[in-house]
Amino acid sequence: MAQPVHLALEGIQGFGEVEAASQGKLPALIEYGGLRGDLQVQTDWTDGSSSIEAMAAAARKLGLGYIAITDHTRDLAMLGGVDEKRLLEQRDAIRALNRKLRGFRVLSGAEVNIRRDGSLDIADETLAQLDVVGAAVHSNFRLGRPEMTRRVIRAMRNPHVDVLFHPTARSLGHREPVELDIDAVIAAAVRTGTILEIDAMPDRLDLRDEYVRRAVAAGALLAIDSDAHDPSHLRYAEELGVAVARRGWASAANVVNTLPVEKCLARLKGRGGQRTSARSFPTLRPT
Repeated sequence: MAQPVHLALEGIQGFGEVEAASQGKLPALIEYGGLRGDLQVQTDWTDGSSSIEAMAAAARKLGLGYIAITDHTRDLAMLGGVDEKRLLEQRDAIRALNRKLRGFRVLSGAEVNIRRDGSLDIADETLAQLDVVGAAVHSNFRLGRPEMTRRVIRAMRNPHVDVLFHPTARSLGHREPVELDIDAVIAAAVRTGTILEIDAMPDRLDLRDEYVRRAVAAGALLAIDSDAHDPSHLRYAEELGVAVARRGWASAANVVNTLPVEKCLARLKGRGGQRTSARSFPTLRPT
């Protein structure tokens, strides 16, 4: 793995680290090099630069064991968003590729759009056939806090949505985060079993460290993803995403993609029932 980049991510304020250290109560933070996979990767099927095969090869070179291909969906037509037919074609292409791979796994997935009313732009029947489903806000960014919060939580209640991608939809230097009751969203994540993402793209870093800390305290599960649109972006999960997680006091047990692929998939709520929260398996460690 590449060496981590050390950044002042969200200012210089602390969260009680000095006091916790003086009392011997610092948590065992997630380590650099601890990620086994990446659950958000885009390809040239939509707005990425490279093929599925190229992204898989680059991830393997970084030491990962799996990636999820999560191209944009129907509503993002300007980015070549895929519909149900194309998603299933891509799923079949991924299955064919996996038959050739040894020691690495490509997961079929999608980054579905959360519409204004909280519905999704891909039918449930198709989502049920994918390995990983992420949902995200890509439009109507200026809704008031109550409406935006209801919108996001409705999407999280969908039994096929595994991960809430870049939860506050911020774009650093371009767009402010949406108005969202983050504590209500975290509570919904625990209640529904939806994983909250730390999107490690440099212009995202979303969830921010303060919200990671709240999610950890509430027992929500996290994923640290690169949101890669090019092979060179894959390193961001390790270099930047882990840094955000550590600032939020996250341990390996809080992050699902520190697990091998089958154990990670078992934590996704679409794999046969709702997941339990991180509080229910405090001894979980990657093996």
